[in-house]
Amino acid sequence: MPSRKFADGEVVMGRWPGSVLYYEVQVTSYDDVAHLYTVKYKDGTELALKESDIRSQSSFKHRKSQSSSSSPSRRSSSRSRSRSPGRPAKGRRRSASQSREQKDDKKKTIQETSLALPVLVLCIGFCKPSENNTKRYNGEPESTEKNATSCTILEQKLKPDLEIKHVLEQYSLRSRRDEKKKEEIYSEKKSFVAVKPVEKVPTKTKELEFGGRIGTFMMIFLLPVTVFYLLLMCKQDDPSLLNFPPLPALESFWDGKVFGVFLLWFLLQAVFHLLPIGKVVEGLPLSSGRKLQYRINGFYAFIFTAAAIGVLLYLQFELHYLYDHFMQFAASAVAFSLALSIYLYVRSLKAPEEELAPGGNSGYFIYDFFTGHELNPRIGSFDLKYFCELRPGLIGWVVINLAMLLAEMKIHNLSVPSLSMILVNGFQLLYVVDALWNEEALLTTMDITHDGFGFMLAFGDLVWVPFVYTLQAFYLVGHPTTITWPVAAAITVLNCIGYYIFRSANSQKNNFRRNPADPKLANLKFIPTATGKGLLVTGWWGFVRHPNYLGDIIMALAWSLPCGFNHILPYFYVIYFICLLVHREARDEHHCKQKYGLAWERYCQRVPYRIFPYIY
Repeated sequence: MPSRKFADGEVVMGRWPGSVLYYEVQVTSYDDVAHLYTVKYKDGTELALKESDIRSQSSFKHRKSQSSSSSPSRRSSSRSRSRSPGRPAKGRRRSASQSREQKDDKKKTIQETSLALPVLVLCIGFCKPSENNTKRYNGEPESTEKNATSCTILEQKLKPDLEIKHVLEQYSLRSRRDEKKKEEIYSEKKSFVAVKPVEKVPTKTKELEFGGRIGTFMMIFLLPVTVFYLLLMCKQDDPSLLNFPPLPALESFWDGKVFGVFLLWFLLQAVFHLLPIGKVVEGLPLSSGRKLQYRINGFYAFIFTAAAIGVLLYLQFELHYLYDHFMQFAASAVAFSLALSIYLYVRSLKAPEEELAPGGNSGYFIYDFFTGHELNPRIGSFDLKYFCELRPGLIGWVVINLAMLLAEMKIHNLSVPSLSMILVNGFQLLYVVDALWNEEALLTTMDITHDGFGFMLAFGDLVWVPFVYTLQAFYLVGHPTTITWPVAAAITVLNCIGYYIFRSANSQKNNFRRNPADPKLANLKFIPTATGKGLLVTGWWGFVRHPNYLGDIIMALAWSLPCGFNHILPYFYVIYFICLLVHREARDEHHCKQKYGLAWERYCQRVPYRIFPYIY
């Protein structure tokens, strides 16, 4: 194994990816497996570089050229003063001297033009938001408002020089050695670009989240216990927090028939997902540079599911069967998610290094099992994580809510469901349909781009979403709550406000990521970053850093208000959701600071509030 050349903390010169420019960087770590150095630029940007792209600072000291070692007078004195037979006459010598002066003038023109070219390139790169700017990488101040006028003037001034350079390139005065050297530099640059994806091979996860190994170990047990506790509490006549429910017999948690129904539901959604309908889109680039393809047909799957449920109701199938065996369905989902997590971890042990998750490659079994070791586990073209994110749990959420509505009508002998139940079903149906309609936006979320697929996401998608997010509807079946029409109207307005903030903020972000040059987004200002992306500082994203989280929390409150104020249990969802989004915001803050460096600090100065304006 070759030994490393540069030590941690050493200040060296690192080449910026895709260019031949070197900048002062500091070595932070070294990956013995991938043989890559993690270096930090002055603006806080961290990149992984090969050893061949790093040089010591001493190699950049100015050295005298060999051609200047002897002066022209010394070289001429060594020659014979007598004129050789082939030596030109005096007049011809004078013309030769003039010729040399013309050549010197041409060479000077070439040098001036070549010096002007990088200035023009930097100007053009600065004027285009989507291009990289070498000045901003090094933390130099810049304006967030782009102005192309100065760039146009400079381009007009340099146009004659560019024309001269074009003519001189046709009659090159450079030696073959210089031409060969230029070709070698060009080929070296091409080879550098070709291997660029290799530089982003995930390294070992150093910063552990969720309380590290001990925290993740506890959560593997506490999360299922929390689900069962909430469901048992809803079954009680007095669901107070201090009124602990009696623990039923363990045999009552399991039913083979219920588990078979759960498997049938999972397979049915998988079949809908595999249907060759809907468009196919590419996700964000992976560390290897490859882009995975995803079929966007979640809304079609929802329509097919609604049609299947309609057929079952027409055949007089008792859908409130879900309510009667709700605890057994939750136990089946827990068992299935645990088995799926074990399978995911075992298969991840054979996955290539570049396919591992950035946040789940710590080397600790419990931590990697919980957070997910492999980023995008697939069986052929079937992406397991992407499928579980929206299909079985999210669509199952709507089906369970419908089952609770029918159970309320049957248990309380109602001809129509209560107003509270209608509001809860309607609000949450809108949320699910919106997520499926905008399914493509999921590809840019942290769940897809950063988190691996392990117990955390498997349990969250298959257990937590369908059995905790339906808590309000499940609560209303056993604890009916009557609300007036004015109260219902006020709650509806509150939900509409939250949904408008949530949807418009997400649409603004997604449209800007998809096409920053869209004329519809011309009024938006942004801060350029070293990654080529921009950080919006106007619109909703100039109001708070996570306006979509703000809209989410407002909607969560609207979903709980129809349950009244007799017990805090139906408000568990909004309390949990605030804690979840505050924690996720902290994770986003940490990752964005590492990714964007100085640009993120400037963004935080422009937008000081994280989620709640003037509060947090």
